[in-house]
Amino acid sequence: MTKAPALLPEGLRDRLPAQAEATSRVTRALVDAMRAHGYGRVSPPLAEFRETLGGDDDRLTRDLLRFTDPVSQRTLALRPDITRQVGRIATSLLAGAPRPLRLCYAGQVVKLRASQLRPAREMLQVGAELIGSDSVAAAREIVTVAIDALDAAGIGPVTIDFTLPDVVELLANGPLPVAVPVEELQGELDAKDAGALARLGAEAYLPLLRATGPFDQAIAELRAFDTTGVLDARIEALEAIAAPIRGRATLTLDPTERHGFAYQSWFGFSIFVPGQGDIIGRGGSYAIPVGEDREEAAVGFSLYPDPLIDEGLGGEDDAERRIFLPLGHDAAIAAGLRADGWQTVAALSDADDARALGCGFTLGPDGPVEA
Repeated sequence: MTKAPALLPEGLRDRLPAQAEATSRVTRALVDAMRAHGYGRVSPPLAEFRETLGGDDDRLTRDLLRFTDPVSQRTLALRPDITRQVGRIATSLLAGAPRPLRLCYAGQVVKLRASQLRPAREMLQVGAELIGSDSVAAAREIVTVAIDALDAAGIGPVTIDFTLPDVVELLANGPLPVAVPVEELQGELDAKDAGALARLGAEAYLPLLRATGPFDQAIAELRAFDTTGVLDARIEALEAIAAPIRGRATLTLDPTERHGFAYQSWFGFSIFVPGQGDIIGRGGSYAIPVGEDREEAAVGFSLYPDPLIDEGLGGEDDAERRIFLPLGHDAAIAAGLRADGWQTVAALSDADDARALGCGFTLGPDGPVEA
């Protein structure tokens, strides 16, 4: 009786050589671009105590795949996100490091459940965090670093969609109070439901629905809406952040967008690639808890390049640099080829065939020859 092959859990998969190599190339390009801007790489563990990954926040813990540690008998969880781990490192092991502290990372994350747009539960996350400041200058740097990293990995053209996660709360607690919970108002603005806004008695917020779209047009609509000047600083900040990347990405604005920005403070952005239904990156400003009564400001971004890698990003024709070594070949010559960047595949018998083994070349008496 033959044993059925083992199946992987839903949302998990194997990556075969071509895809694994492509993932490595893309990761290296992204991380090298971040390191070029002074971001030191950290590598947190795949699993941690549940409390450090989610605490008592239901929104954080719902993505945790949990299990019991046989050593400590405490509940552990696989990380669904690396950003929180970087914050832990910054406020513990690197608490005494000079600020602003620049860190980057790359690794696999695992979520308890997948989404319809992204059925994978395991994915690559690559990102950078600037810890100690959430100023306009810090936000401008982090967006620029993101664009440089995307360019280095060959990801583009991209669209950067800016948002102001706290703008509705800022208005509701200031010049435009409402009689309903702010969360309900935010939900209807997210849904772009003009009728629902009217039913909530929030007609004053209707112009915000027009302040959405191409960046310059949306900024003009937002400025016209802001008759009290309460958003002047936000508008000027967005223009300053956008300035260095004009011409390098398509810029759009959706000032009230909150989906995926539950933890961002005053600024956020999403990264889209044409043809991809889901975002391939997200970032913004946020706060890292430090003890029970203190927080540290930060700004950062995360990229999720797996869908692009699946479509060929980072792929190369390995046969072009893969050479077959016949029986009895010179070991010194083979070592020299590897030092020059060739992949060598040594014959184990007379039956081995260069083409069948994926080699574009064979080592001949005078050097490489096409197979």
